[in-house]
Amino acid sequence: MEAICILKGSKPDRIPDPSGSGKKIEDYWGPSKRLLGDMKFLDSLSTFDKDNIPVAVVKIIRTKYCTNPDFDPEKVKTASNAAEGLCRWVLAMEAYDRVAKVVAPKKEALAGAETELATAMEALEKKRATLREVQAKLKLLEDTLEANKRKKADLENQVDLCSKKLDRAEKLIGGLGGEKDRWGQSAKELATRYLNLTGDILISSGVVAYLGAFTSAYRQDQIIEWVKTCKKLTIPCNDEFFLRETLGDQVAIRTWNIAGLPTDNFSVDNGIIISNARRWPLMIDPQGQANKWVKNMEKANNLHVVKQSDGDFIRTLENCIQFGTPVLLENVGEDIDPVLEPLLLKQTFKQGGSICIKLGDSTIEYSSDFRFYITTKLRNPHYLPETAVKVTLLNFMITPEGLEDQLLGIVVTRERPELEEEKSALILQSADNKRQLKEIEDKILEVLSSSEGNILEDETAIKVLSSSKVLANEISEKQAIAEETEKMIDDTRMGYKPIAVHSSILFFSIADLANIEPMYQYSLPWFISLFMGSIDNSERSENLVTRLQILREHFTYSLYCNICRSLFEKDKLLFSLLLCINLLTATGEVDPQHWRFLLTGGIGLDNPHANPAVWLPVKAWDELCRLDELKPFTGIRKDFISLRDAWKSIYDSTEPHVEVLPGGWDEKLDEFQKLLVLRCLRPDKIVPGVQDFVTGKMGHIFIEPPPFDLPKTFQDSQCSTPIIFVLSPGADPTVALLKFADDMGFGGSKLNSLSLGQGQGPIAIKLIEQGAKDGTWVVLQNCHLAVSWMPTLEKICEELNPENTHPDFRLWLTSYPSDNFPVSVLQNGVKMTNEPPKGLRANIVRSYLSDPICDPEFFEGAKKSKEFKKLLYGLCFFHALVQERRKFGPIGWNIPYEFNETDLRISVQQLSMFLNEYEEIPFEAVTYLTGECNYGGRVTDGWDRRTLITQLERFYCPAILDEMYRFDSTHVYYAPPDGDYDSYLAYTRGLPLVIPPSVFGMHSNADITKDQAETNQLFDSILLTQARASSSGGKSGDEVVSDVAADILSKLPPNFDTDAVLRKYPTDYSQSMNTVLVQEMGRFNKLLSSVRSSLINIQKAIRGLVVMSSDLEEVFVSILKGKIPGLWMQHSYPSLKPLGSYVNDFLARLKFLQDWYESGPPNVFWLSGFYFTQAFLTGAQQNYARKYAIPIDLLEYDYEMLEDRDYGFPPEDGVYVRGLFLDGARWDRKAGVLAESLPKVLYDTMPVIWLKPLKRSDIPERPCYVTPVYKTSERRGTLSTTGHSTNFVLSMKVPSDKPPEHWVCRGVALLCQLDN
Repeated sequence: MEAICILKGSKPDRIPDPSGSGKKIEDYWGPSKRLLGDMKFLDSLSTFDKDNIPVAVVKIIRTKYCTNPDFDPEKVKTASNAAEGLCRWVLAMEAYDRVAKVVAPKKEALAGAETELATAMEALEKKRATLREVQAKLKLLEDTLEANKRKKADLENQVDLCSKKLDRAEKLIGGLGGEKDRWGQSAKELATRYLNLTGDILISSGVVAYLGAFTSAYRQDQIIEWVKTCKKLTIPCNDEFFLRETLGDQVAIRTWNIAGLPTDNFSVDNGIIISNARRWPLMIDPQGQANKWVKNMEKANNLHVVKQSDGDFIRTLENCIQFGTPVLLENVGEDIDPVLEPLLLKQTFKQGGSICIKLGDSTIEYSSDFRFYITTKLRNPHYLPETAVKVTLLNFMITPEGLEDQLLGIVVTRERPELEEEKSALILQSADNKRQLKEIEDKILEVLSSSEGNILEDETAIKVLSSSKVLANEISEKQAIAEETEKMIDDTRMGYKPIAVHSSILFFSIADLANIEPMYQYSLPWFISLFMGSIDNSERSENLVTRLQILREHFTYSLYCNICRSLFEKDKLLFSLLLCINLLTATGEVDPQHWRFLLTGGIGLDNPHANPAVWLPVKAWDELCRLDELKPFTGIRKDFISLRDAWKSIYDSTEPHVEVLPGGWDEKLDEFQKLLVLRCLRPDKIVPGVQDFVTGKMGHIFIEPPPFDLPKTFQDSQCSTPIIFVLSPGADPTVALLKFADDMGFGGSKLNSLSLGQGQGPIAIKLIEQGAKDGTWVVLQNCHLAVSWMPTLEKICEELNPENTHPDFRLWLTSYPSDNFPVSVLQNGVKMTNEPPKGLRANIVRSYLSDPICDPEFFEGAKKSKEFKKLLYGLCFFHALVQERRKFGPIGWNIPYEFNETDLRISVQQLSMFLNEYEEIPFEAVTYLTGECNYGGRVTDGWDRRTLITQLERFYCPAILDEMYRFDSTHVYYAPPDGDYDSYLAYTRGLPLVIPPSVFGMHSNADITKDQAETNQLFDSILLTQARASSSGGKSGDEVVSDVAADILSKLPPNFDTDAVLRKYPTDYSQSMNTVLVQEMGRFNKLLSSVRSSLINIQKAIRGLVVMSSDLEEVFVSILKGKIPGLWMQHSYPSLKPLGSYVNDFLARLKFLQDWYESGPPNVFWLSGFYFTQAFLTGAQQNYARKYAIPIDLLEYDYEMLEDRDYGFPPEDGVYVRGLFLDGARWDRKAGVLAESLPKVLYDTMPVIWLKPLKRSDIPERPCYVTPVYKTSERRGTLSTTGHSTNFVLSMKVPSDKPPEHWVCRGVALLCQLDN
């Protein structure tokens, strides 16, 4: 307050000093209180004249108060907040004064300056007004300038854009101008395709839906038919339809080809069908082509390969369906596991928002990425309709074109690897180039179509187009160079084309052998491996033509040897002929029509031309007339009539196949065409004729199959490939195998043998597992008996591979031919046959080399050594004889029995035992044991048993002990005199190789019968391998069958009216023949209806009006081959005739019954004309029994051979019959007894025979031969439900002046009908 009082100028009070000094001091408390008491004190502070504070006052404040440390607002605050405020005011006044002293002069200066400024501003304002006028003018000018500048920039932009557009237009025209023609053409084509799309897609749908299972040729024919139908119905479609052009994507196809799909159209179409079909594919894939392709194509997608036999098959499938990975189900049979049905039908449903499918009992999620492929190794499977409609059936059988391409690749890879590498690289590069070009073209078209407005203004689009086109041009140039290079490579590769074509023909020659025997199956990988072996092992040559010739010869012979090893003896010549014909057909040297004629003899019902020669069989003349209709043979029928004697010399020749044909025909015809003439005249000499033909065309080595060679076979095998012995009757390879095992050091414990059968499967599995681990050999015998275990064997063989199998391990299998033997094991295994030796000599030698005869102790140890050796030789001769007799067919044995070494061994031991134990030789006992028990135990036919005992009695007889005793009329064959073991072998090895029929007790004509049977077997077997496409006379198969069916139908009479017959010939106690007639007509009506309906239906089926069922197809094929259809045979009497003869015979039988109905019972009955002959024979006996009241079971027939003449009346008792033929002998009409056949006359007609029913006791004894009567020359039959044989009719006693044994050995019998 003191300081405030000083500032305000308030005087202090003077008061005495409180300290007592006595002086007066200045005190500001009084004035302070007065000031504080003033109401306007605060106002006075705020209005205080701070600008004019006296300097002395300020000085006091500064020196006395401001410097005082206690004069601090913060400190003062502790005493009083009001005092603090006052303190701060004092300090503020001091501070203001201090500043004001500096600011005051400046303020004065400011006032002066402001005055000057006002004056200057006035002048400035005038100037500014002037400036504003100038600026307004300038703004106007600037606006004008800016507008002109914008106009200029706009014009410049337009010029720039225009030049850019020009530039882009140039680029666009330059870049895409080249496409104008192509795109113009494409647009044109697309317009056409767009128009034809309806028909093309319709046909494509048909191909995908229906044609998958068919062959290439059939697909083509069907597509042509469909195109014609579309055109007829005015549905637009392409004239030439190709599935790959309608549905194919070239880039995808190229990718498939790289993955292993053959490049031919047929295989590519299969790929397209798979990618477009809605159903999962089931591929018929015997050569594994589809398997390989699917595995390569889906490899990147983690393909799972399963089989139905796998334990975890369903689990794998479930996982793959859920995760969308592809599955290949391989090696399915004709039945598909029912659990797969929902999958095949794609029975998916939604559950909880996900697509699911039910598989078995479990419901699983179904991924849309899942793919399913099925393959079968079966060559010609028959899938039932309910299976076929659930899948897309595809025929993946390799085509000749596809195989040629593969083989060409292989041969070029081996011969010129650099070429093939370059070719493969080019294919990949080309595929990549085409893919890129396609992508670029798509991109260009996308840019062009998606660009809005003027494309010249879209710089990005132009850049894309330019860069794309530059790249496309580069790729096109590369592609052009690649294609040029590829063409050069292809030209060089094509040099090797002939060997690829040749080898492809060879493969297709072996592909159909399985139709003959189920064991004749060979895989494509095996064939290719053999092909590569030939390329590597054959002689090299720089000259391509020479090299190809060497390769052709080497591979053909290598294949021949390897295939022959696994063929039965009967099929080795057949295979040589097939190879030869197929190769010659490919080069055009053999006409398929001629080939078909050689096999079938042509098809024909009636022959209008009469047979000009008595010596020529009717069948031969008919065939010759049919041959006359073929191209180069026209005129041969007339020449034959005019040159009969010259032709007769050929007919009578012992070697007709080497004779010169008369009338210039030898020069006109080539070697093959001469075989056709030989077929007509002397079919029995076809086999030597074929041998000469094959020798002439291919070389002698192709008719000399390599011998059985176990070591060579073993060399060709591996630890992972089984070795299969295909067994035949009488063959047992075990001995040879055991000896070979010993030689190779695998005898004893290193070889485990097991005969398969019930319960042996698990033991076999253990043996194989152990063998594969330890490297021992395992022999599984008689695989054909373990049908149910075969799938397990297949699985085991597939799992064998060199990585996990001991290299010394071998699996040996033995089996008779069986349809149930696993195909994959057959195709990949090493097969061989080991047949018993052919020929009498080889058979006897084999017997002497077998146990126990080869044992010196046994051979020399008998008490009666001389007699034993004689009888032993006789027994071995008999053993060989009964086996060799089989080759004569029914004349030898009615049923071909499988006599083997066991029969001989037991008989030899019994012979030794009886001779040692008895003083006298018990001929009766040894004959009974050997004939009735050991050998006879196998014989089921009574007439065969008679033959067997008769043959044995030639050797087991006292006469054999005589040194002069001979076995036949040639005096070459006898039991050698007493000597050592080697002397018997030496004598036997010196016997002739070719055995005359007389050794068997047969006539020389038996050789003709045997040879004809060989010819028939050869042709019948070859027919099994032939496609049905080709046929005679240039007509298609459909036309031929249609014509033949129409011809037969036109000749068939209406069915018999059995009711009318029954009225005319009612059931009569005294005339059983009425019943026989009615029953016969009933039986023939069934057959007639069957024939008629099948022929009508086959005509409809050919026209497509009804379904071609398997039965109708069999009728079709049979008619084409000139055989009796199996459908007819189900309702027919037995017959072995060709189709034409059968129909004529059938019509003759119908006429026989019709004549009987119209004119009454004939005087002489045609015995052969009855369907059920036994009913007629019983009826004749019944008439006699009822007439004379004799029980029918006491009656038998007596037989009287009459003269050949017309009989005006029937006999009083019994019946006259005609129509029988004598086989193996002839009837001597003068002497009235059986006599030897005339040369080359195989059958003789019997005269009319009187069958006289008599009591057994009344039939007179006379020298005769009891001959069986058979319906056909096959002789063997089965027991039917009536208790009668289907073939045997009755036994007749025929007068004879020779002992019955003579005719028994000749196999003489009576036949109701012949085979021609």
